[in-house]
Amino acid sequence: MPTTQDRKGIALLLLCAVQFMVVLDIAIVNVALPTIKTALDFKETDLQWVINAYTLTFGGLLMLGGRSADLLGRRRMFLAGLVLFSGASLVCGLATSEGMLIAARAVQGIGAAVISPAALSILMTTFSEGAERNKALGIWGAIAGTGGAAGVLLGGVLTDQLNWSWIFYINVPVGALVIALGPRFLRESRIEASGRRAFDLLGAVLVTGGLSLLVYALVQTVDHSWSAPRTIAMFIAAAVLLGGFIATEQRAAAPLMPLRLFRNRSLAGANVVGLMLGASIFSMFFLLTLYMQQVLGYSPLRTGVGYLLVASVIIVSAAASQALVTKIGVRTVLATGMALTTAGLVYFSQISVGGSYGADLAPGFILAGVGLGFSFVPVTIASLVGVEMNDAGVASGVINTSQQIGGALGTAILSTVAFTRVSDYLSSHAPAPDVLLRADVDGFSIAFLVGAGLAALGLLASLTMVPRGVAPEQVPDEATEPVAA
Repeated sequence: MPTTQDRKGIALLLLCAVQFMVVLDIAIVNVALPTIKTALDFKETDLQWVINAYTLTFGGLLMLGGRSADLLGRRRMFLAGLVLFSGASLVCGLATSEGMLIAARAVQGIGAAVISPAALSILMTTFSEGAERNKALGIWGAIAGTGGAAGVLLGGVLTDQLNWSWIFYINVPVGALVIALGPRFLRESRIEASGRRAFDLLGAVLVTGGLSLLVYALVQTVDHSWSAPRTIAMFIAAAVLLGGFIATEQRAAAPLMPLRLFRNRSLAGANVVGLMLGASIFSMFFLLTLYMQQVLGYSPLRTGVGYLLVASVIIVSAAASQALVTKIGVRTVLATGMALTTAGLVYFSQISVGGSYGADLAPGFILAGVGLGFSFVPVTIASLVGVEMNDAGVASGVINTSQQIGGALGTAILSTVAFTRVSDYLSSHAPAPDVLLRADVDGFSIAFLVGAGLAALGLLASLTMVPRGVAPEQVPDEATEPVAA
C-alpha cells in the first residue's frame, strides 16, 4: 500500500500533468496554424479564432470554475473538467471544418477553466502551508512556466513528423490516465457549510459575461483598432458588467468571489503582479515565434527546438525558487524574478535581421527563463498565503484569471504596437529586398520594449504591494492587513 507521502507525490504528479496539458494547449497551436489553414481551408481572418476561442472561454469562466470547485467538490469538478477537455481535444483532432474546430476549441477552454483552479485548490488542500506546499508549488510553477515553451516545441515536432491533429490527440491518453487514477489518489474537499449550499447565480452571470467580453474585446483588436467604436463599446460594456459584479458581491449572502479576500495584501499584490507577468510573457513567446519563423527563416520544428533552452532554465530556476522563498521570503524572490524578466525583454529588443540564435536569442532566453522560474512560483505562493481552505478554489481561480487576462491584454497591446510600427516603417521606406524583414524587426523591437515596461510595472507592484516575510508561515499577520490606498 502506498504511504501518505507516496500518495501525495502521485497526486502532485497527476495534477501537474494536467496543468501542463492545459498550459500547453495555449501555445501548441501557434506553429501548426499555417498547416491547419491549408488542411481545413480556413479564411485568413478566421484563423486567429483557433487560439482565441480557447482563450475566450478559458479566461471568462475561470472565476466560475474556481467557485464551483469549492461548492461542488474540487476532485469532482477537476475530473468533470478533464472529461470535457479530453473529449473536446478528440473532436478538435477529428475536425473537418473551421466551424467544428473553433467550437471544439471553445469547449476545450470551458474544460480548462474548470480544471485549472480545481487542480490548484486540490494542491493547496493536500499540502500543508510552508515548506511542503512551497516545494509542491515549485514543481507546479516549473510546469506552468515551461508549458508555453514546450507547447511550441511539441507543436513543431508533432506537426512536422505526424500531422496537425496530433497536437490535440496527445491530450486524450493523458486525460484518460488521470481520470482513471484520480479517484484513488486525489482527495475530495469542498466548503464546510451546514444546510443548503447557496450559489451566486447573478454574480456568476455578470463576472462570466464581463470577463468573456473583456477578453473578446482584447483579442479582436488585431482586426479592429483600439479607437474603433465597437472596441470602445465592448470595453464599456465589460466595465459595466464587472462593476455590476462587484456591486452584487458586496450584497450577496453567498458571494461567488468574497471581496474580503482582497483585504489579504499578499493575495491582492500577487494578482496585480500576475496580471503584469501574464501580459509580458504570453506576448514574448508570440513575438519570438514570429521573429524566428518570419525573419530568421526557422521551420516549426527548429523554432520549437530553439525554446528548449528557456524551458530547461525555467525548470531549474523554479526548483531553486521554492527553496529560496522559504528562506528569504516571497517578495525578494518575486522581485528578483520580475527584474530578470524585464531584463530579458529588454535584451530581445536588440534583435536584428541577420541575427543568430547565440547572439540574439540565447542570452535573453537565459535571463527570461530564470526570471520566469523566480516569478511563477512565488506569485502563486503569495496568492494563496493566508487563504482559508473554504476559499481555495476561488483564490486559485482569481490568480489564474489575472494571468490569463494579462496574457490577452499583453498580446493585444504588443501585437498592435508591433504591427502598427511595421505598417509605418513600410510606408516611410522605399521598397527593397529586405524592407519587410527590417520592418518586422523594427516592430518587434519596439513591442519587446513595451513588454519590458509591463514587466517593470510587475516589479514595482511586487516591491510595493506584496508584503515582506521571511517565510510564508510568517506572512499572514501582515498579509491580512488592508491594502494601502
